[in-house]
Amino acid sequence: MTSYPRTVPNILITGTPGVGKSTLSRLLADKTKFTWREVSKLAEEHNCLDEYDPEYQCPFLNEDKLLDVMEGMMTTGGNIVDYHGCEFFPERWFDGVFVIRTNNTVLYDRLTQRGYSGKKLDDNIQCEIFETLLEEAQASYKAEIVKELQNDTTEQLEANIETIVEWIQRWKEENL
Repeated sequence: MTSYPRTVPNILITGTPGVGKSTLSRLLADKTKFTWREVSKLAEEHNCLDEYDPEYQCPFLNEDKLLDVMEGMMTTGGNIVDYHGCEFFPERWFDGVFVIRTNNTVLYDRLTQRGYSGKKLDDNIQCEIFETLLEEAQASYKAEIVKELQNDTTEQLEANIETIVEWIQRWKEENL
């Protein structure tokens, strides 16, 4: 049994925009009483956004400033961090990394409903096709903590929540 400074794990939920990260994170936080750290909202609340990117119609994230803001939040565990990128977060922050995936047709429909179009839509679909976020997670974290979850349907969403809840329970049994 390994000794950890945390009594509950920190979890990263990552994946292409539109795969269902926020829905899964919100429902998981409700079920586990963990704190949902929606990175986009944290960045906005703590002024971690830089100039606007007209091509993608969104501001640039100041990663260093965001990491400074989040550092203290991550020490005690019990966090669900939700973001569409993962390579800039310190490896030590996470005990489990869950990469959410979805079928490209489902993703296309979700993104167009959000108003995505043109290059922004095309790039996000390609990101999912080429498994960009999965590869980023696998390159950034130990293989044994990275899990891929398919999230096309409500049934899969519910199963994914149960999978993560069971993973949390196993983590506690193995690390406390």
